[in-house]
Amino acid sequence: MRRLDAFALRELLGPHADLCRRAISGDHGVVLPPFVDHHVHLHLIDERTLLSHGIAAVLDLGGDPVELARRPKNHMPRAAYAGAFLTAVGGYPVGRSWAPDAIVREVSDPSLVPGVAGGAGTAVDEQASFGASVVKVTLNASTGPVPEPALLRAIVAAARSHGLPVVAHVEGEGMTERAVEAGVDVLAHAPFSERLDESLVRRAASSQRWISTLSIHDGDAAADAVDNVARFVSDGGRLLYGTDLGNGAQPVGVNVRELDGLHAAGVRGAALIAALSDPWPFPERSNAVATFVPGHPPTDLDSVPGWLAGATVLPAEELVHDDH
Repeated sequence: MRRLDAFALRELLGPHADLCRRAISGDHGVVLPPFVDHHVHLHLIDERTLLSHGIAAVLDLGGDPVELARRPKNHMPRAAYAGAFLTAVGGYPVGRSWAPDAIVREVSDPSLVPGVAGGAGTAVDEQASFGASVVKVTLNASTGPVPEPALLRAIVAAARSHGLPVVAHVEGEGMTERAVEAGVDVLAHAPFSERLDESLVRRAASSQRWISTLSIHDGDAAADAVDNVARFVSDGGRLLYGTDLGNGAQPVGVNVRELDGLHAAGVRGAALIAALSDPWPFPERSNAVATFVPGHPPTDLDSVPGWLAGATVLPAEELVHDDH
């Protein structure tokens, strides 16, 4: 069987891949940058197995800001978070069984003045005060009211005043365009409820990041999401791996179905590893840990998703790079 040397490995998976062995056990494998799941809900999952299944860091995109702020700063996996969902009065996810009152804020006033009841500034100020790294707003026109353009722009402006990017859940006709026009920085899901026209994809690619979450869809929604992602990345858009972990039955850790969806959209090899290991919204990657995949690496791109299912997170000091 043909085995890859370090040069061929980097040709397949990008410049940060390297052959290595574990100092303690002597097991050989591949070291990669630490992986991040850019869309999780920590209150809906058991996070204790994330590290052993390849995820070193997460972005929580909807939770109780008080509880998230209490999380120890040196806890692993490391977590960034949005705090509560910001939504229109009666908008998604108000009333959902998985969304207690503590994780939702209904915004009714575009005022940026601190302390205004229902104000955009008040809601954003609260999340920032509890250490949020991003602000999450929902634009789900499929199930209820959504922030009108003026209110959405006010939320974006309030977030800008704190230096925070805005992440939006977009669902329903016209919601991606509304997010782009308001200056939303990131989409929490690759658009799945409509096939976007070419000009809108180009605009999004030039101004936004998208978080993939392809594995939560089936049928037409899955096809539209994959098609939108394929054109987004072709136009230079920056894609982030994310699973919406906590939404239904999903594996805790590297999700092979998500990787298969990214492959279908043309996100392969070095681009796939880049989506998995992009540290955003953390300012930089952690040097304390790394992703380790035991055994010989695959020699073809089609085998990469299944191989990555064996990933685990280890202290960087435990991994010894092979001489070559």
